[in-house]
Amino acid sequence: GTPWRSNSEVPGRELRSRWRAAPGALEEAERSLERGVLTARGLDRVLRVAWTVADLVGHDRPEAGDVALALQLRTGVPRGVPMALGALT
Repeated sequence: GTPWRSNSEVPGRELRSRWRAAPGALEEAERSLERGVLTARGLDRVLRVAWTVADLVGHDRPEAGDVALALQLRTGVPRGVPMALGALT
């Protein structure tokens, strides 16, 4: 029921307001934004990738591990998250 066919097409504003991540899932990403590691646009991209990870592992919405993996992929900073998607299920 939306004009978008993939996560990459969904505007960041919609990802933050219409479809929410699990409670507390964005805490680390928001801290990265506050510390200047991420820009607001970077945070949107992390959230978009987190939605893709959640889809791939069968979660209804991004959980903390999904966001942590997306953040690790975006920043290149290891966060103790396995890079194999199968390890997240």
